[in-house]
Amino acid sequence: MINIKLNETYEIIIIGCGPAGLSAAINANIREKEILLLGGEFCTARLYKAPHVDNYLGFQDISGKELRSKFLAHLKKTGIEIHSRQVSSIFSSGESLQAMIDDEIITAQAIILATGLSTPKYIAGEQELVGKGISYCATCDAALYRGKNVIVLGETEEAEEEANFMVNICNTVSYFSLYGSPHGLNDKVNIIKGKPKSIQGKSTFSALETEQETYEADGLFIIREVTPVSQLLPELSLDNNFIKVNHDMATNLPGVYAAGDCTGPPFQVAKSVGEGLVAALSAAKYIDHLARTTKQTVNV
Repeated sequence: MINIKLNETYEIIIIGCGPAGLSAAINANIREKEILLLGGEFCTARLYKAPHVDNYLGFQDISGKELRSKFLAHLKKTGIEIHSRQVSSIFSSGESLQAMIDDEIITAQAIILATGLSTPKYIAGEQELVGKGISYCATCDAALYRGKNVIVLGETEEAEEEANFMVNICNTVSYFSLYGSPHGLNDKVNIIKGKPKSIQGKSTFSALETEQETYEADGLFIIREVTPVSQLLPELSLDNNFIKVNHDMATNLPGVYAAGDCTGPPFQVAKSVGEGLVAALSAAKYIDHLARTTKQTVNV
């Protein structure tokens, strides 16, 4: 795994390695910005599966697989690395932004969201109780449940690490696996079999109901492969579940930009690549403005 610097500030963090994220990374690099590009194990899977792409300028009747290979080859020539790490939350700290990446906090001056179409299948009652006993980040919120009983619902094996982490904090930790049999859990974790049906609770979470039984607890941690963008940044403005941006691809939050399918239709490669370019140039301009403002303040 390529090391990520913990003690230095990146100028731009780009989340997503589809066409929008790759375009943003290449263009931010051209503007000589120090970037951190985060993506999955297999970048731009949707493009890879496309049998034909007929409307990308200069590449008539090319397969999605071939076009993807050209995108990644271009990235490789620039020396940009893709880090396969997951972001669980983002928050503002003065004029900088901080991203929780696994169990580490990374600081940046700007962030570009190129997360694609993330449409998780919510459990009945989940969205109403987020932040009210339901969390997507154990590192962020486990301390709130010290000495209490919690349930961890894992869609990936990474959730096992979160459950093991909470064993030393919480009274009891119960674990539901949605990916098969868990194999790396601490012996103190209670493994429960069953398919989640609904989440119960009026003002706060109280229980997880399966098809066979109802399990009461003080908190529920849902660990998904992709964190919903609305949970990464709760203050982010959305429009029909897509990130709301202006012509500069800027969101309602200073220093936060978005590009690609996550900003809404049309879901086309050309649109994503173009928005990635605009987001990168806008983020670079924003950073340059911060630098000038800081210099003027120091000289006063």
